[in-house]
Amino acid sequence: MAPQPDPAARQRQLADLMSRVAMGNQAAFDQLYRETSPHLLGVILRIQQDRAQAEDVLQEVYVNIWRSAQSFNPALSQASTWLNSIARNRAIDSLRRRQTEPKTISRYQAGPDDEESDMLTDIASDTPGPLDLLEQASEARSLSTCMQHLSGDQQHSLALAYYQGLTHAEVAQQMGQPLGTVKSWVRRGLQSLKTCLERASLALS
Repeated sequence: MAPQPDPAARQRQLADLMSRVAMGNQAAFDQLYRETSPHLLGVILRIQQDRAQAEDVLQEVYVNIWRSAQSFNPALSQASTWLNSIARNRAIDSLRRRQTEPKTISRYQAGPDDEESDMLTDIASDTPGPLDLLEQASEARSLSTCMQHLSGDQQHSLALAYYQGLTHAEVAQQMGQPLGTVKSWVRRGLQSLKTCLERASLALS
C-alpha cells in the first residue's frame, strides 16, 4: 500500500514555493503550477462548469498568484486555502461576467441522431503552460514593485478589492474600517499605481 501523503508536509511545501514565487523565482512558479493546477481547475469547474471558460479562469488565477504572492502570509492561512480562495473568487467573477454578455452563438449542434453535442468538447485545449503565463505576467512584476511604494492600508485594501474580488463594502467590513476611508485608500492607491506604472513604462521604452 502506498504511504498516505502528510497534509502538514504538503502545506509546508506549498508555503515554501509561495515564498520563492514572491521573490520572483520562475522555477518555483513552474513547480507550483504543476503541483496545484489540476486541483485548482477542479475548484473552478465546480463553479464555472464551462470547460473552456474554466481554463481561461485558471490562466487568470496563476497570473494573480504571480502578481500577489508577496501578500501571502503563512501565519494567517494555509497556502492551499489562499490558493483556493483566489480560484473560487475568479470563478465567481467569471460567472458574473458571462451573465452580462449577450448570447449570440450556441455552442451546441444537432448530431446525426438529433442529439445535441457540445462543440467545445471537440476542441483541443490550448491552455498555456507556466512559462506562457510568466510572459503574460511580465507587467505584473512592475505592478508588484509599484505596490510596495503604497502604504500598508492601501496595499491591503487594493489586494482585497482586486486580487480577491471583494466589493468596497466587503473590504471595509474585513478591514474593520469605515467605507469612505476604504474608498479613499483604494482611489489614492490606484492613482499612485498609475503614476508609478507610467514611469516604469517610460523607463522601458
